[in-house]
Amino acid sequence: MGSLHTDVLENNSVCALNPLDPEEFRRQGHMIIDFLADYYRDIEKYPVRSQVEPGYLRKRLPDTAPYNPEPIETIMQDVQKEIIPGLTHWQSPNYYAYFPSSGSVAGFLGEMLSTGFNVVGFNWMSSPAATELESIVMDWLGKMLKLPTSFLFSGNGGGVLQGTTCEAILCTLTAARDRMLNRIGRENIGKLVVYGSDQTHCALQKAAQIAGIFPNNFRPVATSKATSFGLAPESLQSAIQADIEAGLIPLFLCATVGTTSSTAVDPIAPLCAVAKEYGVWVHIDAAYAGSASICPEFRHFIDGVEDADSFSFNAHKWFFTTLDCCCLWVKDPSALVKALSTSPEYLRNKATESKQVIDYKDWQIALSRRFRAMKLWMVLRSYGVANLRNFLRTHVKMAKHFEEKVTMDKRFEIVVPRNFAMVCFRLLPPPVKDHEDETLRQSSELERANEINRKLLESINSTGRIYMTHAVVGGVYMIRFAVGASLTEDRHVNLAWKVVQEHAEAILKAC
Repeated sequence: MGSLHTDVLENNSVCALNPLDPEEFRRQGHMIIDFLADYYRDIEKYPVRSQVEPGYLRKRLPDTAPYNPEPIETIMQDVQKEIIPGLTHWQSPNYYAYFPSSGSVAGFLGEMLSTGFNVVGFNWMSSPAATELESIVMDWLGKMLKLPTSFLFSGNGGGVLQGTTCEAILCTLTAARDRMLNRIGRENIGKLVVYGSDQTHCALQKAAQIAGIFPNNFRPVATSKATSFGLAPESLQSAIQADIEAGLIPLFLCATVGTTSSTAVDPIAPLCAVAKEYGVWVHIDAAYAGSASICPEFRHFIDGVEDADSFSFNAHKWFFTTLDCCCLWVKDPSALVKALSTSPEYLRNKATESKQVIDYKDWQIALSRRFRAMKLWMVLRSYGVANLRNFLRTHVKMAKHFEEKVTMDKRFEIVVPRNFAMVCFRLLPPPVKDHEDETLRQSSELERANEINRKLLESINSTGRIYMTHAVVGGVYMIRFAVGASLTEDRHVNLAWKVVQEHAEAILKAC
C-alpha cells in the first residue's frame, strides 16, 4: 500500500505540472533569456573550440532519465557546468572557422515566435499566414538580390525556405531527374550524369546518391589555380561531350558562388551557356556568398543567374538568421511539385483543389515544416536593406584588414584571391639548412609547407583563443580565416593576427 500511495502522489505531482502553463512559461522564459544574454555578454571568456575529450558527457550525466521532475534551476546549473564546456562557440567574436552561422537579436526573437506558435505549416490550410508570409518574404529577398522576375511568384517562379543547401540541391536534382525521365523513360536512369567541380560541396554527391544517380555518373570536373579554382566552361564542355560519346545523358550542373574551400566563384553565364546547349538543369549554390549579392558591389558574382533554373543561399550563414534557413528559388515550381507531391485524402481541402494557394509540402522532401519565414521576416524588417548591407561590408572590411597584415609579413602568403570575407593563407617553410639530413633534404617543399601549417593550425586552435579551419586546394594545405560572427570587431581581428604570429614564430624556431 505504501508503494502504491507513493506512486499516486508522484503521478499527481507530475500531472499537476501543466507542460504549457503560461505563468510558468513566463518565469522560466525570462530565466532562459537572462541566461543567454549573459552568455553572449561573456562569450569571449570561453575557449572558442571545445577542449573536451570524446565521451566526456557520458561520464558526467546519469545513465537514465530522472523519474521525478527536476526544477529548471537545477537543469540550468547543469547546462552551465556540463554543456557549456562541450560547446564550440560559433557566436564567439573569435570564431573564424568553417563559414559563419551569424545570429542576431531579430533572428533569435523570430525563432522564438516560430517555436512559440509551433505550427506545422505543410500546406496553406494548416496555417495560411505561414505559407503567405514565406512567399512574400522570398519575393522581397529575391528583389533585394535583383533576381530576374522569372524566379519570383509574379513571374511564375517562386521561392521556398528549406532547412539547408543539402535539401535544396536534393529537391532540384530530383525535379531535374524526373523531368528528364518523363521524357526519355524511367529505364534510362542509369545513363543520367550530374556535374560539379572538384570544389563543389559534398552535398551534391550525397544528393546524387539519394536520387539514384549511378556512382560512376557523378562527375567532379577538375579545376586549377589558373582559374582560381573556379569551374572552366571549356572543362565542362569537354566532360559533357565525352559522356555523350559514351552514350550517357547530361542531367544537372551545380555551379558554386563561394566554394567551401576557398570561396571560389564559378563563372555562371558561360557555364549556363554550355549547359543549356545540352538541356542540362543548372542550379546555383551560393550558400555562403549569396548574402553578399544584396550589395551592388558584389552583385556581379551572380551575373548570369537569369539563365539558371534554380538558385539558393543560406540565410543562416552570413545573413544574421539563425539555423536553419536556406532560401531556394526556382523558375519552374511545377517541376518540384510533380517530383515531390503526394495527395493523401486526409490532406485534401478546398483551398488546395482550387489551385489558388501554395502547398509548400510539395516543394520539399519532408511533409512537416517549420515557420522559418517568421525569423527571416523579423531580420529584414528589424535591420532593413541598408543596415544588412553595412553589416556585410563591415565583415569584408575586417577580412581585408587581416589580408593586409598577412601580405605585409613575408613569412606568409595568400594562397588564393580573397573574394568576400574569408582569407586563405599559409606559413611559408624556412629554407632547408645545409646540415640537415638527406631525408629532409629530399622531402618536397610542398610536403614540408603542408606539415608546418597543420602544426600551426592545431597549435593555435588548441589554445581556445581563436578558432580557424583548413582546406586543401591544388595540393596546398591552407588556413581559412572566415570573418562573419556578429560580435566580431576590429580588435578581435587584431588579436587573431597576434595569435597567428606568436604561434608561427614558435613553429619556425622548432624547424
